[in-house]
Parts: sequence; C-alpha cells; structure tokens
Amino acid sequence: MKRLWFFVSMVVLASLMLAACQPAATPTAAPEPTAAPVEEELVFGMLYVGPYNDHGWSQAHYDAGLYVEEKVPGTKMIYIDKVNSADRPGTTPAQLAEDLLSKGAKLIVFNSDDMKDSAVEFAKAHPDVPVIHASGDTSWKEGKNYQDLPLFGNTMGRMEYGKMIAGCAAALTSKTGKIGYLGPLINDETRRLAASIYLGAKYCWTEYAGKDPADLQVKVTWIGFWFNIPGVTSDPTQVADDFINSGFDVIISGIDTTEGLVQASKAKAAGKEVYAIPYDFEGSCEEGKEVCLGVPYFNWGPSYVKAFKELKAGTFKSYFEWVAPDWTDINNRDTSAVGFAKGNALSADASTTLDKFISELAGGLNLWAGPLNLQDGAVFLKDGEVATDFQVWYLPQLLEGMEGQSVSE
Repeated sequence: MKRLWFFVSMVVLASLMLAACQPAATPTAAPEPTAAPVEEELVFGMLYVGPYNDHGWSQAHYDAGLYVEEKVPGTKMIYIDKVNSADRPGTTPAQLAEDLLSKGAKLIVFNSDDMKDSAVEFAKAHPDVPVIHASGDTSWKEGKNYQDLPLFGNTMGRMEYGKMIAGCAAALTSKTGKIGYLGPLINDETRRLAASIYLGAKYCWTEYAGKDPADLQVKVTWIGFWFNIPGVTSDPTQVADDFINSGFDVIISGIDTTEGLVQASKAKAAGKEVYAIPYDFEGSCEEGKEVCLGVPYFNWGPSYVKAFKELKAGTFKSYFEWVAPDWTDINNRDTSAVGFAKGNALSADASTTLDKFISELAGGLNLWAGPLNLQDGAVFLKDGEVATDFQVWYLPQLLEGMEGQSVSE
C-alpha cells in the first residue's frame, strides 16, 4: 500500500509540474453581441419624422420599407409618421417606438437626426432589440459621440456627392450666378451638405462655364426645422419667394418638402426664368417638371435589406456606415445609396457637362481639398490637404464665399 501511495503521489506531482510548464492561454476578445436569428415573420417598425407621403425624406424611407418587403421574404413593415413635437406634442420617438415594439416589431428604425436622443434612450432600455438610426454617429468609434450599444446601427448615404451634383447643375443653368439654398435647421449634417452645394457649384461655374468665382453667389437661408411648422419655423414658401424676388434664378432645397420647387413653378408661369432642385425623394420633380433641374435623392433600400437579412440570419451587430454612391450607376435601385435623377428643365448641354462632372467624381475628384477656408476666414484645409471623414462630418462653419448663418443664434 505504501508503494501504491508513493506511485500515485508521483503521478499527481508529475501532472502538476507538466501543467505548470504549459504556456498560458492567450486571452481572446469578447465577440461583439449579435441579435438572435429571426425564423418567423420579421416585423420591423419605422418612425418617420414627417408624413410618409411627403415627396421627400420620409417618403424615401417609406419606399425603402416597401423595397425590403419585396426583397426579403417574411418581412412586414409597420410605421408611425409625423413623429415630431409639432404633430405629436408631449410624445417622444422613444415612446412611439415602445408602441411599435408592443405590436410585434423586432427591429426599430428611427429615421431622423432629430430622433438621435430618443433612439439612444430606447436602445439602452431594450439592449436586446436591434435599432437603426438613419443619420447620426452613435456607433462611429472614431466620432465625437460614440456610445457602446450592443445592437445599434447608424446608416447614412454620402449625400455630399449628390449635393455637389446639384450645385453643378445649378451653376451650369444659372444666368445670374445667384443660387439660393433653402436650409432646414443648422447642425453638422446640414452645414456639410450646404457646403457641398457650394463646392459643386463653384467647380462647375469656374472649370466648365469658365466664369469668375466672384460672380457666383450662394446664399443659405435656414427655416429652423426639416419642414414648415407654422408659428415655429420660417415659412419656406416665403423664403423661396424672397429668393426669386431678389434675383436668384435657381433654388436648391435642403428641406424635406417641395416648397422651393412649387414656388419656382409659379414664378415660371408668371414669366420669370427660375429653376429649382428639390431633395431626398427620387420622384419629387413631379410637382414642377417644367422648372426641375433634377433631384439628389437617398436610396435607403439596399442598406435596410442588408441589415434585415443579417437580423434574420442572427448576424446583426452594431455598425456605422456612410455609404457612397455606386459609381458604376448612381441610379441603380439595388446598389446605390445616393442618386441624382435629372429633371426636364436641365438643358441637353448642361446634362452632358453634368455627366462629365459625375464621371470626374467617380474617378476620384475630391472637392474637399485645400486650400479651403471657413466662413470666418480661418483655414480649414491647407493647400494640398485633403479632408478626413471626421473633418467633413463635423464641419464647424459654412465655407468662405458662402452667405448665411453657420451656427444657430
């Protein structure tokens, strides 16, 4: 028995010594949380800041929801529109998201930058429910406002390109060199998009039209929100009329609705040579074909399809995407996040030149390059310097050469 006990003890001791000599296991990073796969019907809820049929931003998202139903079997959209403090006073988007959740939604889309705080609030209250916020930078790890939320996606198209194309179309058409920009509220997004209008207009005014940059006037007038709220915002109809009566012959819209186009059409009927470029929605030229030079629009469908397929497969996780156009065909419904639909009022010559400009952008032309100054004269980009995504996203002012407020009063 003593010999047996000695033998067992030696075996145990040898095992312990062998284990001690083994290299320590390398710690592995915890995998990013993913949503559980959805095998049954996938109901997704969408919150629209404006009417679902506004011929603008909200309708572009509504149509994307229909596209998802078409492309992803077993999906069903439910939605609430007019999600804003004027139409639904005392109600927050987070509260309305709870309503969609109670009706079976397994993913919630908040469709406006105005809903950022509510989207985060809801996501924190429901960490197991996937959330998509259209616009916003919550999941951008290199951004200013990153928060580590488990199933939170930010999606945005690089509309800066669409606005540059719009600015170019305006510059190629304008006889007066006076381009009015109908702006919504003032924030990072709206500053960089207004600046993109100016960059595209200035490039085409000088490089293609061969005109003096001093003769180009790009003025921004902000109404105070994404669309008209009587008694709260400036009236976009009046702002558009003010542009027209001041000699501006192209009105470009940055708001969700089509007042700029409508007023330009009325001015045209009264004998004035005025043109307009609406925003957001591919079909918005329909309200004023005779004056519409085209429309830069969002195509949210492909991004939503990708996200919802991942949700069904159980691979959905937090993401930030800022998606460029598909330069092989910017109007491809299945692949391009940003497009530009030409309008009937765009001349054949301007159309040909615009195609050349689009080809230059596709080939790598970057107008976010120095020398560029901010509106107050401070250097934004030195000669030869190219802006980073961070610098473009968080543009602090309008650019030198533009008129209008850079910050809210």
